[in-house]
Amino acid sequence: MPCIQSLLSKAKDKLASSSDSAALDAEVLLCQVLGKPRSYLRAWPEKVLNAAEIAAYWQVCEQRQQGQPIAYITGQKEFWSRDFVVTPDVLIPRPDTELLIELALKLMPEQQPAKIIDLGTGSGIIAITLASERPLADFIATDFSTAALDCAQVNAAKHQVNNVRFIHSHWFSNLTNSQFDLIISNPPYIAENDIHLEQGDLRFEPLSALRAADQGLSDIKIIATEARHHLSSGGHLLLEHGYDQGHQVHKLLIGLNYNNVTTYHDYAGQPRVTLGCWH
Repeated sequence: MPCIQSLLSKAKDKLASSSDSAALDAEVLLCQVLGKPRSYLRAWPEKVLNAAEIAAYWQVCEQRQQGQPIAYITGQKEFWSRDFVVTPDVLIPRPDTELLIELALKLMPEQQPAKIIDLGTGSGIIAITLASERPLADFIATDFSTAALDCAQVNAAKHQVNNVRFIHSHWFSNLTNSQFDLIISNPPYIAENDIHLEQGDLRFEPLSALRAADQGLSDIKIIATEARHHLSSGGHLLLEHGYDQGHQVHKLLIGLNYNNVTTYHDYAGQPRVTLGCWH
């Protein structure tokens, strides 16, 4: 029977043609099968695994070789130093979205109550992260997908967050007379004919959470237009968008009479989030 070191070497070679991070993927997948941290692999490189463990390992390696995202195979992904449950019904959390969290926290005083809504919550990473950081605030998280809401509620329970209410809604459709201090959303914003939809992890993620009409701007336009009726005076709208949509979203918010419209760049230096204030 092969040992851990030998298995990792073979798996790395096996995954090299389908992954830019073959060595890391090999380790993460073996940790998943063994239920151990990566430090275990370093500590016990000569440990021999049994037949069942080896079979399970080659099975997940095969999934990865076929392009399945690591997050869907392992069922989890880290975001803002927390582990979140991830299913194929939700988008995989990405570092770009942490910019939304940073900006939102600056708009939410730590010791004051506030009303916040996260539109299109998916796995719940935005609402749950903010609710953990601002326990005095009241949150609503909506999604049109009931499967996504199920995933988000699992994550809320996992992180023991009880100041988020989950509502099945397409943007604001099931909300009445609700006023918020902050409306935040990472909506679908990829154009329907974008070639990236046929590449990498995007091939396996739910299209309804990725793709939007009108060159990727249709949902952003709906949210920005309707948000004006749901923001308290002085409230803010925070929208994540594509790297090439900053100018269009900025112009859209100004045209809808938002004030102090500002576009912020992500860690890669790309325009990623646009903020508007409503008076």
